[in-house]
Amino acid sequence: MKYKEWMDVWLRNYVKMSTKRRTYEHYEDTARLHILPLIGEYEMDELSPLLLQKYVNFLLESDNKMTHKGLSPSTVNVIITIIKESLRSAALLGYKKNIDLDNLRRPQCIGKKIECFTLAEQKAIEEAVMREKNDKYFGIILCLYTGLRIGELLALTWADIDFEKGILSINKTCHDGYINGKRYRLIDTPKTKSSNRSIPIPYKLIPMMKRIYKNSITDHIISNRGKIVFVRSYQNMFSRLLNRLNIPHKGFHALRHTFATRAIECGMDVKCLSEILGHKNPSLTLSLYTHSMFEYKSEMMNRLGDLL
Repeated sequence: MKYKEWMDVWLRNYVKMSTKRRTYEHYEDTARLHILPLIGEYEMDELSPLLLQKYVNFLLESDNKMTHKGLSPSTVNVIITIIKESLRSAALLGYKKNIDLDNLRRPQCIGKKIECFTLAEQKAIEEAVMREKNDKYFGIILCLYTGLRIGELLALTWADIDFEKGILSINKTCHDGYINGKRYRLIDTPKTKSSNRSIPIPYKLIPMMKRIYKNSITDHIISNRGKIVFVRSYQNMFSRLLNRLNIPHKGFHALRHTFATRAIECGMDVKCLSEILGHKNPSLTLSLYTHSMFEYKSEMMNRLGDLL
């Protein structure tokens, strides 16, 4: 059996049945783009540790179709995970001799620097959103003051809002998918168990939300005049807004980082912030925002020094 044949069997019968749809689609796309074109034609027993290591080295050197350079370490690590899991299943089911892939060298991933907007940039973004006549822009401010992920934002419905208590509930997320080249939006369970959470809505946002609710013609809080908004479309809209404001480009996720940074600057307890962000534990929050906390403490010490 060729590896491409087994990959198809494994994806459809094992991955699809045991993971979230988004994970399955990610694995399928990765296999189609990076795995099968290079090693899909090999017979199963031809896939040796040395051959696979040479394949990984090639990915790191020149498999990026856009730049003709190497793929990112994070992408290569996903590819290695898919290969290991697929071949481990093949060995357990008798489709391939078991081989030791524990020594397959993984590239080291360097953590990305947390990007957030300055106070001046945040003010400019908020003022620009308030000038917009399309209510779909409101989601940008909502993320700035709640730390929502973009998928959580676009999946929010009015049923998730308790105006009386001033609370929004996160119980789902969404992402873009494609079938036969046609885009669709998939509603899924939250990213992790801890992502199911309740978030207090800042008082100043409630009047705006009530106004949007009064005029809404859809169940979703964020829509484009009643039509659903896709994740990629919303990201592009945000990028265009930054361009108009001459603000250096940062991904939409920078809004979440900005919320966390402002919360730390205001002295919010890390455990409380962790729960609002939907992190597994406060340690994760600390590891992500240690730099912001250090800058905040340094500023407080300098202020104290000025008073002495």
